[in-house]
Amino acid sequence: MKLEEYGYALTDATQAITLDPKYAKAYYRRATCHMQVMKPQAAVADFKKILALEPKNETVRAQMVSTQKLIRKIEFEKAIEVEGEKNPVVRCKEIIDEGGCVVDEGYAGPKLPIENGTFYMTEEFLQQMIQWFKDGKTLPKRYAWEIVIGAHDQFVKEESLVSVDIEEGVTCDVIGDVHGQFYDVLHLFSLTGPPSEKHYLLMNGDLVDRGSWSIEVILLAFAYKWLYPKYMYINRGNHEAKDMNRTYGFEGEAKHKHGEQAYKLFAHVFTTLPLATLVNATKPPSSKEKAILSPEGKKRFFVVHGGLFSKDGVTLDDIRTLDRIGRQPGQEGLMCELLWTDPQEKPGRGPSKRGVGIAFGPDVTRRWCTLNGIAGVIRSHEVRQNGYEIEHEGLCTTVFSAPNYVDQSGNKGAFIRIDAAGNREYTQFEASPHPPMKPMAYVQGGLGSLMM
Repeated sequence: MKLEEYGYALTDATQAITLDPKYAKAYYRRATCHMQVMKPQAAVADFKKILALEPKNETVRAQMVSTQKLIRKIEFEKAIEVEGEKNPVVRCKEIIDEGGCVVDEGYAGPKLPIENGTFYMTEEFLQQMIQWFKDGKTLPKRYAWEIVIGAHDQFVKEESLVSVDIEEGVTCDVIGDVHGQFYDVLHLFSLTGPPSEKHYLLMNGDLVDRGSWSIEVILLAFAYKWLYPKYMYINRGNHEAKDMNRTYGFEGEAKHKHGEQAYKLFAHVFTTLPLATLVNATKPPSSKEKAILSPEGKKRFFVVHGGLFSKDGVTLDDIRTLDRIGRQPGQEGLMCELLWTDPQEKPGRGPSKRGVGIAFGPDVTRRWCTLNGIAGVIRSHEVRQNGYEIEHEGLCTTVFSAPNYVDQSGNKGAFIRIDAAGNREYTQFEASPHPPMKPMAYVQGGLGSLMM
């Protein structure tokens, strides 16, 4: 469970129950795993089993009640969606036009510049915003909305598979999961440098949840996207999704800091994030290398949060034309697999250790890279103790950028720098100190202890 291998943990707990149907702890562990893989109804069934064995266990009773409330909330939200709730971007713009979201006159923080009634982003505001966040303060709701909408207007112009060319003299840094660890992100950006004409940043999903400064992280990333749309790129991760945000803290944090409508805005804009990015070298590799090359004879890297697919033959065009906007990843299909799958050592495909998606072997990776002319898959989605790991005979690399993940993993963070010839350089970094706030501080419904 600490390795987030909930699929394996579910199997173990079920086997323990088979061996001893009165083993309450196994039911509790299984309930916890069901919550982690977004199956709260199954968790309630296990809580009921525990209470049948231990009728006076008030802790479990409280957790069962919280989970039942969560189920009712999910069902209510689904009913509203069926009735066709207005696009949150459109609704926020209407509220602004109606004068319903103005900056308080007493606000004394950084001022977002405005011209002819329209706000715009500057490097100066961005740096002042970072300091404001470091001081433990929040932006006015109006500014948060403007940043999210500003980023949204860039994401909707991009395809589900973005293509980025790395010209001579340009580098691109690929950043893995950062999970709301704002102070680690600031240290990371001090190492990468900001996005610029000569240096691109690509954040490979899971910017939010777990860490308790997810709002600060996502607003910083979105502000960079608004300011530098051709130098800042962001892929969607499995945590840029409603069911994960509900469970792992971002929904509670967004509502606490900026209100219900702000959360709806974030949730919709997450669906506009591209699903993968193709990073294209523009110079040929050295003749000594035996890389799988593009039809033009260059290296290119497929950067995706999770990984590859449950079937062979998926092409880049299949990914590029996926209809993503307004859609959640679900539990199956190409979008789910892009955001959820993991590599395995054995050939072929296997069950997911997480309970969602599949696991893919080195032969699967080689066939897919050969079919699509890809020199390597770069993915994130999993903690690596050294911050990164090269697998599948060099064709699959995992990069993870949240050091000492949830304040307990003790891992390093890392990022990957790619140049115009497709050379890769790996940089590791340690965790930075942060104010005394625990991970998942905003988890709702009393489920925080169950989730950690």
